[in-house]
Amino acid sequence: MKEKLEFKIREMNRSHISQTADIEKACFSRPWSESSLLEEVENPCSHFFVAESMGKVVGYTGMYCAADECYIDNLAVAPEYRRCGVGRLLLGHACDFSRDLGMSFISLEVRPSNKAAISLYTVLGFERVGLRPGFYNEPKEDGLIMTLYFKSQG
Repeated sequence: MKEKLEFKIREMNRSHISQTADIEKACFSRPWSESSLLEEVENPCSHFFVAESMGKVVGYTGMYCAADECYIDNLAVAPEYRRCGVGRLLLGHACDFSRDLGMSFISLEVRPSNKAAISLYTVLGFERVGLRPGFYNEPKEDGLIMTLYFKSQG
């Protein structure tokens, strides 16, 4: 399945909600509901994107932007499409989008046990900047705060 796959990044809309909720259920112990995802799609401060392959949603990311800061809410890739570059493509798109909006930085939390995600974030330039004790549940784990700072254009 992983040979010669092509992925397109699109802004998430109502038609993507059901497939995105399925990815949530496959990836997270406390998945967002379809109604929660729809609220974010309709929120003018939120920016959610899907990765599609042959018309199927294979991953998504969403972020909330306020003032000059963006925060990644979620980044998820369907298990059968992991290690195909989908996460990197989605996160790269979110970073480019944030930079183009003139944001100062983009930040996220990740489980310290999620070594693959931490490796991806580090390769893309994110730095470890803090820890949120007990941030995650099921299982209980701290949240490592990682941030990518954008260089000043002026």
